[in-house]
Amino acid sequence: MHDGGHPHAAMHDGGHPHAAMPPHHEAGRPRIAIVDANTLAVLGLKQILQNVMPIITVHTYGSFAELEANDPDSYVHYFVSMDIVLRNRAFFIDHSRKTIVLTLSLDENSQLAGFHSLCINQPEDMLLRALLGMVQHAHEGGRNLPPMPKVLQQKILSDREIEVMSLIVQGYINKQIADQLNISLSTVVTHRKNIMDKLGMKSVSALTIYAVMHGYVDINKI
Repeated sequence: MHDGGHPHAAMHDGGHPHAAMPPHHEAGRPRIAIVDANTLAVLGLKQILQNVMPIITVHTYGSFAELEANDPDSYVHYFVSMDIVLRNRAFFIDHSRKTIVLTLSLDENSQLAGFHSLCINQPEDMLLRALLGMVQHAHEGGRNLPPMPKVLQQKILSDREIEVMSLIVQGYINKQIADQLNISLSTVVTHRKNIMDKLGMKSVSALTIYAVMHGYVDINKI
């Protein structure tokens, strides 16, 4: 999800506010800031964050000055490029519990001590796993992270649909699922359609997030 050498143009998604007051529809929603001059990386990360935590509002900033001008204390987390953290170290050390440093390397020796780190220079499925792991385990067991919306906490799927979903997100194809559960191929296809319809999801990655967040599948098996 890196920018493949594109220039770090100062274009943004138009979604970040330049007013102190958030729009009415954002009231009460936890806010996360991404601060990075690399626009493509920012937009990709924003999309994944909104998938992982559907109730958050994500604002993107190309510089620390932009973050500073938009009530930085109102955010529950900052995802910040390493160079911006280094240039504004005093601020981010004071807010280290809120800060996740975006790195380009998985090498632990290249990460900043005292901060959580997230490597954005990796395939999207691995980045998704890293974020889900962070949601599950980091920040005092996730107590700083917003809870899932009530509608997503309810049990929507039947036990059989949960079995099918768990195999889908582990990478099983329809025929393997049919063999494993001793049901017909057409029944698997029907279950798949019902699962997607009930949850309002269109992709396996969205399904994976739902399954992990509800404990239906171990993150290490996806």
